[in-house]
Amino acid sequence: MDFLVRVLRNALPHYFYVRLFEMPEIRRRAQAEQERLRVPLALASRNADLRNRHAGARCFILCNGPSVKRQNVRQLKGEHVITVSNGYHHADYAEFAPAYHCVPQLTYGLLTRADAIVWFREMHEKLGKAILFLNYTEEPLVREEGLFPGRDVRYVAMDGSFADHPALAMPDIAQTIPAVQSVPLMALMVAMYMGLGPIYLLGTDHDHFRTGEYKYFFEPTVLKGKDSTVDEQGRIRAGGWFDELTGLARLWGQYRSIKEIAVQNGVQIINATAGGELDEFPRADFDSLFSPVPAAQAAGDESSQGV
Repeated sequence: MDFLVRVLRNALPHYFYVRLFEMPEIRRRAQAEQERLRVPLALASRNADLRNRHAGARCFILCNGPSVKRQNVRQLKGEHVITVSNGYHHADYAEFAPAYHCVPQLTYGLLTRADAIVWFREMHEKLGKAILFLNYTEEPLVREEGLFPGRDVRYVAMDGSFADHPALAMPDIAQTIPAVQSVPLMALMVAMYMGLGPIYLLGTDHDHFRTGEYKYFFEPTVLKGKDSTVDEQGRIRAGGWFDELTGLARLWGQYRSIKEIAVQNGVQIINATAGGELDEFPRADFDSLFSPVPAAQAAGDESSQGV
């Protein structure tokens, strides 16, 4: 058969060869790809009602780096806040009551299906009224186990890399969006789609390659010891620099792609993390983003306490 195809390739005009042999294969692959994405796209399409929901409003994406412990995040009360993964462990979570929470695609290994069920149930108890974003890969688990009853759960369809999507186009969470290596990137795409901006990042330390540790502002509960890249003390497991540097280059490349998309679409992304190594975005001091209480008002508050 291969011999016949080679003969016909040489004998037939290119136009006829393409029509006879290449076009059917192209159509077959396109149909297979369409079928593969049918369910993810059906789930993601529900997000269309979120487009520009908060157009022009500022937003804070609160991530889980240890630096969060050095910031007074109670100031986030009344702001548009997106938290991620285990962020509900913050002692003041109920005080600033995030409206949105993002969890990236789960990676199973040390983390089992049973672990994921326990984690999601703990999460549901702590999230308040937050809308939850998951990747479409978690939909069967949520549906089969009856998780998150009564909660507005949204699914995104993360598929391919940034290079596989239109360059500099605003991510459309009602369609497919790039798969990401770290959850802040997922939260950034969600925020941008909802028209939020400027967007301030908190707790995006990304300094494990310097410190040798990958820790959080909280003590892990149900997920303790479930990360294959670190030991139970949060120390990076031994590995080669090639893999480590390759992973960092990929992560920073994804942040660079998000930055370029934001610039193209007039969205400000600002890093208000207390320290850390993420250098793709301009920096801001977190406390400076909140107006100080006027002296006269503060004096009045103090005098009223003695009444």
